[in-house]
Amino acid sequence: MNLILLGAPGAGKGTQAEIICDALGIPAISTGNILRDAVKHQTPLGLEAKQYMDSGDLVPDSIVINILKERIQKDDCKNGFILDGFPRTVPQAEALDQMGVVIDRVIEILVEDDVILTRLSGRRICEDCGASYHLEYNPPKQAGVCDRCGGKLIQRADDVPETIRERLHVYHEQTEPLKNYYYDSGKLIVVEGQEKVEDTSALVRKAVEA
Repeated sequence: MNLILLGAPGAGKGTQAEIICDALGIPAISTGNILRDAVKHQTPLGLEAKQYMDSGDLVPDSIVINILKERIQKDDCKNGFILDGFPRTVPQAEALDQMGVVIDRVIEILVEDDVILTRLSGRRICEDCGASYHLEYNPPKQAGVCDRCGGKLIQRADDVPETIRERLHVYHEQTEPLKNYYYDSGKLIVVEGQEKVEDTSALVRKAVEA
C-alpha cells in the first residue's frame, strides 16, 4: 500500500508515520532524507540537486520527484511506502501523478491551530542530552532543569509562537489545497488528532485498513 500522510506542523504526522512503518513493514520516505541520501551517494540526480542546495536555492520539483521515483523502486518499497512531507503543493501532486507514482490512500491528521500552538510552544529540550519536556503535559520536576542530567532546558527556535504561526500560515496556504485534490480523486481520509498518541494511532490504523 502506497500512502501519503498530510498534517500541519505539530500534528504528530512523523510519529504516526513511524507507527505505520512498524505495523506494515514499509518505509517512510521524506524529501529531506532522500535528497541527502542522493547527495551522499553522489548519484547523477543527487549531484544535480547538490548544486541548488549548496547555493541555498530550492531543489526543483522535477529533480525531487525523479529522486523519489528512484527511491521507491528499491526493494524495501515492494510492499508499499509512506510519503511524509511530500507532496507539499498541488503542482507537486500533479507531477507525481504524471510520473506514474500510484498513491492508494491519503491520510490527513487534523489538529486545530490553537492546539498545535499549545503543543509546540510549550515544548522544552535539554541542550545537553536532548530529553524532551512540555510545560503543561510533561513538566520537569524543577523548572528549566532536565530531570535526567541536570542540563538547561531551552525552547527551540521552531517552537517560538511567532515561528509556529508562520509555519501554519504556509501550510494552510500551500499544502491544505491538497485536501481537495485528493478528495476529488476519492483517496482522502481525514483523521481527527486526539490528545493521546495511541488514540490517534488507532484511528489512523482504521483509516489504513478501510
